[in-house]
Amino acid sequence: MIKLEKNIKEKIYQVYLTLTHRLTNTQTMAILAILVGLCAGLGAYIFNNLLHTITHLLTSWTPEDQAQWLYLIYPAIGIILATLFVKYVVKDGISEGVTRVLYAMSRGDSRIKGHNCWTSIVGGATTIGFGGSVGPEAPIVLTGAAIGSNIGKLARLNYKNITLLLCCGAGAAVAAVFKAPITGVVFVLEILMLDITSKSIIPLLMASMTATITSLVLHGFSPIYAVSLTESDMFQVAHLPLFILLGCFCGVMAYYFTSVNSKVGGFYKSITEQWRKWLYAGLTLGILIFIFPPLYGEGHNSFSSLMAGETTSLFDNTLFYSLNEADWFLIIYLIAIMLFKVVAMATTNAAGGVGGTFAPSLFVGAFAGATLAVICRTTFGWDISITSFTLAGMAGVMSGVMKAPLTAIFLIAELSNGYGLFIPLMIVSCISFAVNFGLDRDSIYTKQLRMRGELLTHDKDSSAFVFLRLDQLMETDFIRLRESITLGDVVNIISNARRNIFPVVDNQDKLIGIVQLDDLRHDMFNREKWGKSIMHYMIQPPDKILEHEMIQSIMPRFEQSNTWMLPVVDKQNHYLGFISKSRILNSYREALVNVSQAD
Repeated sequence: MIKLEKNIKEKIYQVYLTLTHRLTNTQTMAILAILVGLCAGLGAYIFNNLLHTITHLLTSWTPEDQAQWLYLIYPAIGIILATLFVKYVVKDGISEGVTRVLYAMSRGDSRIKGHNCWTSIVGGATTIGFGGSVGPEAPIVLTGAAIGSNIGKLARLNYKNITLLLCCGAGAAVAAVFKAPITGVVFVLEILMLDITSKSIIPLLMASMTATITSLVLHGFSPIYAVSLTESDMFQVAHLPLFILLGCFCGVMAYYFTSVNSKVGGFYKSITEQWRKWLYAGLTLGILIFIFPPLYGEGHNSFSSLMAGETTSLFDNTLFYSLNEADWFLIIYLIAIMLFKVVAMATTNAAGGVGGTFAPSLFVGAFAGATLAVICRTTFGWDISITSFTLAGMAGVMSGVMKAPLTAIFLIAELSNGYGLFIPLMIVSCISFAVNFGLDRDSIYTKQLRMRGELLTHDKDSSAFVFLRLDQLMETDFIRLRESITLGDVVNIISNARRNIFPVVDNQDKLIGIVQLDDLRHDMFNREKWGKSIMHYMIQPPDKILEHEMIQSIMPRFEQSNTWMLPVVDKQNHYLGFISKSRILNSYREALVNVSQAD
């Protein structure tokens, strides 16, 4: 089987060489980008069809004026099926799609396993279709990125070009699922942090354009959310203070979003038994969705209702259907849904579901904007457009959660044909970004990667360090000395040694100190002193490096200790090797060349 696979890949590569041997590198990358865009568009189409089929089969037959008891068990079934699929079929992690793409770029040479071209589609559609309160974009982004990465591997491209195709696939996937080509491009530039150059922007544009056209042909040319903006929905200068207030509110909600997601995720990580995760998640999601049916799945219908300025449909299939005309209860209901959506999303992902945070952040933002509009209308009698505030709120929360204001602005404008609201979208997104950045500098995708030193950024100097790993740079060919040996023993050892520094360890290989050749020179030629214990010449190293430390944190330690070589130990102080400043600098120069986009 493996041999057959290799033969197929070799034949594909030979065909690729035949077709492209007269093309320049720029032309070749443009053609490959179009291919990636086409495949990503088809992947998004398959995902959407599978998702909507599952959702329709489970929910289409329920009466609108009755609470649906099956909502108590649907989400748990979806999470269990997704978890079993990942464990026994995939046998690899496929959750946290965008974070995995960022990790692949920084630590995996932009190589993503081939199964990710389809497994995220199945896992995500199952999770969301059965009511998992997450979004479709993370599975789609991982699918598109995997397609780009694997096409690059088949063509045997270098790291820079594989990275470019990976980004083309991710951007094309976003463009296809939302029918938003500009958003796909901006998403890559803001979130995946690909540098803008003439050799990167053209393939990226072509991939997003191809994916969008594929989606339009297969899905139709209507926008995802058909919003017709009336004159009353347009921006009015008198509403400027309210949009500023909404921006601040969205920034706080974005911080709530990321904080709750982190805490819920930490809670489920502390649970070792998978059946307990299923039990807790099933109860939590079942109860929340039974009480608040808009929390079911990605919440597409709720978006559409609020953007149309219509709120009564939010009460369909609920216990509160008879209260759908009560303004005071509507405010409470909107706030509750907004707050519990984050809990439902975090629970779904943490318990084993496959989904993303794009749609949930839009959901929370929509309800934040609608809440402010309803409060103003009900309390003060102001003529406030629910539609415009819903759209602005969506952009605001997404901007804060993802630290991507441009992506949020263009996504909402393209999703809804709401270009007439560009000014309030910009105001709310920028203020939300600023407020949230003051509370937490990292996005929901980058926080863990930055803490581990695995995040690529537009700062090439910092990004170059991300590629350096201590275990790969550590040198281990140093002769270990035992504490019981003498100077004479060391003289005999030195004749075969290539190093001028020696670690001294005990019987458990724990580091006691170091001996430097320069400290031995005065006595090593005096035979009368050969009987001295080596401990007489041992010194303590100026510092020690733990085995999993980030290279970024190691470099300042060389300056502080004024040395070029430091020992590496584990948490129990067992000696592992040495790390040298010169080797780090040499590897850094090589990595800096790799992250550069210039040929």
